[in-house]
Amino acid sequence: MGAIFLMATSAIGPGFITQTATFTASLGAAFAFGILASVIIDFVVQLNIWRIVTLTRMRASDIANAAIPGAGYVLAVLVIIGGLFFNIGNIGGTGLGLTALFGISPKLGGAISALIAIGIFLSKRAGMAVDRFIIGAGLLMIALTVYVAFISSPPLGEALRQTIMPDKISFATITTIVGGTVGGYITYSGAHRLLDKGMVGRENLEAVNRAALTGIAVTGIMRFVLFLAILGVVAGGVVIETSGKGVNPAAQAFQAAAGTIGLKLFGIIFWAAAVTSVIGAAYTSVSFLTVFKADMSERARNIATVIFIAFSLLCYVFMTTTPAAMLVFVGGLNGLILPIGLTIFIYAAIARSDLMGGYRYPRWLLVLGALTCLMTWYMAIESVGTIFAFLGK
Repeated sequence: MGAIFLMATSAIGPGFITQTATFTASLGAAFAFGILASVIIDFVVQLNIWRIVTLTRMRASDIANAAIPGAGYVLAVLVIIGGLFFNIGNIGGTGLGLTALFGISPKLGGAISALIAIGIFLSKRAGMAVDRFIIGAGLLMIALTVYVAFISSPPLGEALRQTIMPDKISFATITTIVGGTVGGYITYSGAHRLLDKGMVGRENLEAVNRAALTGIAVTGIMRFVLFLAILGVVAGGVVIETSGKGVNPAAQAFQAAAGTIGLKLFGIIFWAAAVTSVIGAAYTSVSFLTVFKADMSERARNIATVIFIAFSLLCYVFMTTTPAAMLVFVGGLNGLILPIGLTIFIYAAIARSDLMGGYRYPRWLLVLGALTCLMTWYMAIESVGTIFAFLGK
């Protein structure tokens, strides 16, 4: 459950919520196709990554080094940099959530939330604290979003039609939403949590598959529910501002759906999504440091995680890009990182079965992985310019 919710809450962070509001405002019901594409890509990527990590009993960077000497160091640097950018946006997200709840400044809200996350990793039983906090916050976030989706009365028929036959397809949008839900560190968060818990090897493969599929189902349902909540507002004629200083597209949508109560619910949902993503991004990014220091103890990793969160907070305090624009940009950045890691893993599964103890990897999963890998490369190349343009907003 800890691995499932670590992956799920990382995938349904403030970046995804902001991206959903931004793209639903511009694409309307056609954005449903982008969400479907992200769920399909999520299924292929997560199932492959979780299986390979637990079968090899190695962290992602060690697998990469074993498959292609030196590749693990490159992957670690990319994931850590992507995780840092993501965490800056996540801390900004916690600030926006507390601003909606209590009216305090986003900077102060971000600082308070970062200190809460730091406190969790400084506790004596940090692993258990992380699992319990993330599961509780994740369940709360899902329940409140379902309520808002119900009262916003979205056009379900139109959403269903455009899920399959969209009026418009935007590769930059799909790359950004994929990056925000499965790119960068998110790809490895649940797998590394299972590794730390000792759920590895062929004897646990069935449980690993079940955990991966459950996590993907939870995130898929949550993505569509959140989209429907915002679509109901947009379809009702409300114009959502998506650019400009201090703009918060998701907050506008929730307030339009349920007034002041909706704004407060947004604050709770957004804060829960953001603070769990702060924890997930920091935990997973730091887990890649072991490729540089193999004998790193759990206590040392917790201290490194605290430093990682503190540095992310410092960067957030001094940044000039608006939190909403940063949250959209980091999704795109991680979407650019995704095909690099996936390429390495598919190669490892094809060429280095010895790393998995001679396990015969399912060919259908390899084919799907290779096709998804090619698709993510194409989308990344097509949308790189559009993604970096978000930094200027």
